[in-house]
Amino acid sequence: MEGAKTIRLAERRIFSDRFKPLYEQGMSLVEQAAEYLDGRGRADAKTLSRPASTLYAAESMRLTTRLMQVASWLLLQRAANSGEMSREQVASEKAKVRLDTASAQAEAIAWSELPKDFVDLVDRSLSLQGLVRRMDDEIYGERAGAETRETRRTVNPVSDQIMLLNTAFGGR
Repeated sequence: MEGAKTIRLAERRIFSDRFKPLYEQGMSLVEQAAEYLDGRGRADAKTLSRPASTLYAAESMRLTTRLMQVASWLLLQRAANSGEMSREQVASEKAKVRLDTASAQAEAIAWSELPKDFVDLVDRSLSLQGLVRRMDDEIYGERAGAETRETRRTVNPVSDQIMLLNTAFGGR
């Protein structure tokens, strides 16, 4: 089928009104995680054994990082969807976003001791990250994203995130 156009479902979803539910799901998960970690999660963490407490602390950092990266990606897509940024600008800025934050998961010692609500947040964040990564690969190309990640030099990931959020919100 020479000359046939490939329909990119992820691209159609991201650059249409169908993006809103995904955006809301992602931002809701960010809020739920923050609420849990700042509230009940603190109390839950105090009841854990030393190995489970260490794992909880490390996994909390991974969860927070993962959700910040996904939120940054979603904000960039929303900016492109609303016309605040061009797709080229988004592609350039999204190079700073990492969608590969792993989790220790069940192989880790004391994983089974972690609070169920916390494990649920981790699982849901990994699922959302996987969906976003697949969409990103389809829209922007898996190979291009991998090359960008390999050649990117990040001096300060927190600074990069602040710059990315400033770009997405127009420095407001």
